[in-house]
Amino acid sequence: MSSADESLTRAEELLSRLEAARDELERLSAGEEGSPERAIELLGELAELAKAVEEELEKAQRAAEAAPDA
Repeated sequence: MSSADESLTRAEELLSRLEAARDELERLSAGEEGSPERAIELLGELAELAKAVEEELEKAQRAAEAAPDA
Protein backbone atom coordinates (compact mmCIF):
# COMPACT_ATOMS: atom_id res chain seq x y z
CA MET A 1 0.00 0.00 0.00
CA SER A 2 1.41 3.39 -0.94
CA SER A 3 1.84 6.27 1.45
CA ALA A 4 -0.98 8.11 -0.32
CA ASP A 5 -3.28 5.11 0.10
CA GLU A 6 -2.39 4.84 3.79
CA SER A 7 -3.17 8.51 4.32
CA LEU A 8 -6.48 8.18 2.49
CA THR A 9 -7.40 5.13 4.59
CA ARG A 10 -6.55 7.04 7.76
CA ALA A 11 -8.61 10.02 6.56
CA GLU A 12 -11.58 7.71 5.96
CA GLU A 13 -11.25 6.30 9.49
CA LEU A 14 -11.08 9.82 10.91
CA LEU A 15 -14.13 10.84 8.88
CA SER A 16 -16.06 7.92 10.38
CA ARG A 17 -15.11 9.08 13.87
CA LEU A 18 -16.06 12.64 12.96
CA GLU A 19 -19.46 11.48 11.73
CA ALA A 20 -20.06 9.52 14.94
CA ALA A 21 -19.19 12.55 17.07
CA ARG A 22 -21.43 14.76 14.96
CA ASP A 23 -24.29 12.28 15.32
CA GLU A 24 -23.84 12.25 19.11
CA LEU A 25 -23.85 16.04 19.18
CA GLU A 26 -27.04 16.04 17.12
CA ARG A 27 -28.67 13.60 19.56
CA LEU A 28 -27.61 15.78 22.49
CA SER A 29 -29.08 18.87 20.90
CA ALA A 30 -32.38 17.09 20.17
CA GLY A 31 -32.79 15.71 23.69
CA GLU A 32 -34.13 17.56 26.68
CA GLU A 33 -31.47 16.07 28.93
CA GLY A 34 -28.47 17.10 26.84
CA SER A 35 -25.26 17.78 28.70
CA PRO A 36 -23.73 21.17 27.83
CA GLU A 37 -20.35 19.88 29.06
CA ARG A 38 -20.50 16.88 26.72
CA ALA A 39 -21.58 19.11 23.84
CA ILE A 40 -18.52 21.30 24.41
CA GLU A 41 -16.29 18.20 24.52
CA LEU A 42 -17.80 16.98 21.25
CA LEU A 43 -17.24 20.33 19.57
CA GLY A 44 -13.58 20.13 20.55
CA GLU A 45 -13.36 16.56 19.24
CA LEU A 46 -14.99 17.61 15.97
CA ALA A 47 -12.46 20.39 15.51
CA GLU A 48 -9.53 18.06 16.24
CA LEU A 49 -10.86 15.34 13.93
CA ALA A 50 -11.49 17.81 11.12
CA LYS A 51 -7.91 19.08 11.41
CA ALA A 52 -6.55 15.53 11.42
CA VAL A 53 -8.58 14.67 8.30
CA GLU A 54 -7.23 17.77 6.56
CA GLU A 55 -3.65 16.81 7.49
CA GLU A 56 -4.07 13.24 6.19
CA LEU A 57 -5.52 14.50 2.91
CA GLU A 58 -2.60 16.88 2.52
CA LYS A 59 -0.18 14.01 3.18
CA ALA A 60 -1.95 11.89 0.59
CA GLN A 61 -1.76 14.70 -1.95
CA ARG A 62 1.96 15.26 -1.31
CA ALA A 63 2.64 11.51 -1.56
CA ALA A 64 0.69 11.24 -4.80
CA GLU A 65 2.53 14.21 -6.29
CA ALA A 66 5.92 12.76 -5.25
CA ALA A 67 5.17 9.27 -6.61
CA PRO A 68 6.56 8.51 -10.04
CA ASP A 69 3.99 7.99 -12.75
CA ALA A 70 3.12 4.34 -13.11
